Amino acid sequence: MKLIQFIKPYRKLFILVPLCMVVEIMAELFQPMLMSRIVDEGVLAYNLPLVIRTGLLMLGLALIGGLGGATAGVIGSVASQSFGKDLRDATFHKVMQLSFEQTDRFTTGSLVTRLTNDITAVQDLSNTVTRGMVRTLFQFFGGIVMMLSLNVRFGLVLVCSLPIQILLIVLLLWKASPLYLLVQTRLDRVNSVVQENVTGARVVKAYVREDYETSRFRKANLALTDTNLKVQKLMATLNPILMVVMNISVIAIILIGGFQTEARQMQVGQVMAAITYITQILMSMMSVGMMFQNFTRAYASASRIREVLNTDPVIRSGERQLTSGRGVIEFRDVSFHYPGFQNRPVLQDISFTVKSGETVAILGATGSGKTSLLQLIPRFYDVNTGSITLDGADIRSYTLESLRSHIGFVLQKSELFSGTVRENLLWGNSDATDEEIRHAAQIAQAEEFILGFHSGYDSVISEKGASLSGGQKQRLAIARAILKKPDILVFDDATSALDLGTEAKLRAALREEMKNVTILMVAQRIASIRHADRILVLENGEIAASGTHDELLRTSEIYRDIYDSQMREEVTENG
Repeated sequence: MKLIQFIKPYRKLFILVPLCMVVEIMAELFQPMLMSRIVDEGVLAYNLPLVIRTGLLMLGLALIGGLGGATAGVIGSVASQSFGKDLRDATFHKVMQLSFEQTDRFTTGSLVTRLTNDITAVQDLSNTVTRGMVRTLFQFFGGIVMMLSLNVRFGLVLVCSLPIQILLIVLLLWKASPLYLLVQTRLDRVNSVVQENVTGARVVKAYVREDYETSRFRKANLALTDTNLKVQKLMATLNPILMVVMNISVIAIILIGGFQTEARQMQVGQVMAAITYITQILMSMMSVGMMFQNFTRAYASASRIREVLNTDPVIRSGERQLTSGRGVIEFRDVSFHYPGFQNRPVLQDISFTVKSGETVAILGATGSGKTSLLQLIPRFYDVNTGSITLDGADIRSYTLESLRSHIGFVLQKSELFSGTVRENLLWGNSDATDEEIRHAAQIAQAEEFILGFHSGYDSVISEKGASLSGGQKQRLAIARAILKKPDILVFDDATSALDLGTEAKLRAALREEMKNVTILMVAQRIASIRHADRILVLENGEIAASGTHDELLRTSEIYRDIYDSQMREEVTENG
């Protein structure tokens, strides 16, 4: 019922399709009766004019029926494709609204399957129902009426054969139904393995794990194949059994018709028509079985789509618009743990304030909570206890759009998209002028290598920036964030791939060009953060020390240890 709302805009088309199908089916139902007339009153009575007239009538009905069927096919395709398009748009829009913890729970491979394979199955069913179901029902009931009008004794054949067919169809579909959901789950696994290996191809090759990953894919693919085979074996046994029942029914019709003909109570043409009608009736039952097979599969797919559509984002947008743009951030007794890990807090009782235009750096060992702390600011996740305020108001009170529009976030892993350099930078501000684009690239120390490309800013970047070095990707990501003209800039270890000279130029340009912008940055190298206005040292999710570089060297043993170890490494590397 959740998906019915997507059919409503096209309900006129979905109603028109069955009406066109009725025209086709009525034309087909009259054909056997007309054929019996040709045989009985034309051929056997040597009445050639009647044969010609009836033959032309059959031809005319066939043309009318064909036109009705073709019209139903075209309209049905338009309706089902439009329905599928709207459903796919709505599902993708919902996926874009989901919080990180929800997309992690669904998995990327599963979401891809739901947006493609599952929606296609539901879309195909909508076309099948409007055309196939109407055709089948009219053939079934119309065939029964027409056959009984020839001789009511033929009803004995139906009384014996139909219950057998219905029982077989119900039994096999009952066994096949749970397998369809399993098929989609196995397909999720195949898609996940493919997605992981395509995006992580360099790591796979670097560690010579091609054979291992091939084996992993083979197992997932084999599991999918085995499940599909179980379904297909069940369906493969259905058709031959139904065909046997149909052929036995035809033989019974011939026997009954033969006796009736011998007793001169029926004519040969009528027996021929009865054979055609019993075939149509039983074939329609076989079609019902195939449609219920598609329905069972589509029902499993619809359940998976509905699960996405019914999932409300965990991160809810507030109602307040952020307009002040001062960039004053305050953490008040913030504690946080990832969903499902309540006993493993990542941050505990974090409290600090960042003034407008201040640069605050965050340093700490791996797993100390640095990235988690930054992700709380644009509400990628929400705090469990405590609060984060921006310009005096809780960030949860702001709309997500207005909050995030004031924040330029440069991720630890630079995400770029297939397209030109210019198109990637315009993600920061789609209305930016060429001058603004170049200025942002200059601040990020990216213009030099951009102009070195054959087409400059119009040079095409391959998917995920595979054609660029790590440092180039980071500088483009930084330029994109700068072009946004944010009140707050967040760098999550975003300069790790830059050499110290380029990084120093970047810091100088940021100080000169973005004096009033609040900057929070995570870095592993003290050389990257020593000039920050304040440095926070995290340890086990808590603030262990806070101060300037010189102050921390005097007062923080943890900071001194990090500084000394990095200095020793630098001395060793430089001889």
